[in-house]
Amino acid sequence: MKQDLELKSRIKEILKIIHQVSPGNSVELRIPPYGAIQCVAGSRHRRGTPPNSVEMSGEVLIQLIKDPNLWGSLCDTGEIRASGIKSDLSEIFNLAAKKYKNI
Repeated sequence: MKQDLELKSRIKEILKIIHQVSPGNSVELRIPPYGAIQCVAGSRHRRGTPPNSVEMSGEVLIQLIKDPNLWGSLCDTGEIRASGIKSDLSEIFNLAAKKYKNI
């Protein structure tokens, strides 16, 4: 139980950092069952399936914030599911990782 709360807390912290470094509403980043945010400047998504979405597990999110260079390989293995023209968040994770390490 305590591990779940710690994991949820870390995930929420990482999502907050990602939203800070890339505010916006054009990409939905989902970490089921922990949360989802909208990020990346651009057109606003309102209803239905967003045109730009990224989904991964909480464990993959933590792995990625520690080593953002894994973006491509995690996409290739299907651990990150990204669709849409704005769904490449590799640079955003580079920025977020720098901020995360400073906390």
